[in-house]
Amino acid sequence: MEKFQLDGHDYVELCDLLKLQGWTESGAAAKNLIAEGKVSVDGKVETRKRCKIIAGKVVTFGEFSATVSK
Repeated sequence: MEKFQLDGHDYVELCDLLKLQGWTESGAAAKNLIAEGKVSVDGKVETRKRCKIIAGKVVTFGEFSATVSK
């Protein structure tokens, strides 16, 4: 499992996390995957593209998974 650091921010938007982790080539691709129901947060499918992901959440896409921390 990978880690994602918020680096002093309160949250990261879900579409941005996918792009910043390198799981997608662009923000548009990330938004499409989220809309298709291919991304989950804490084990539940999340379809809100700009969902605010805070420390302690686990984001999963396919074989990728990341824990968010401050």
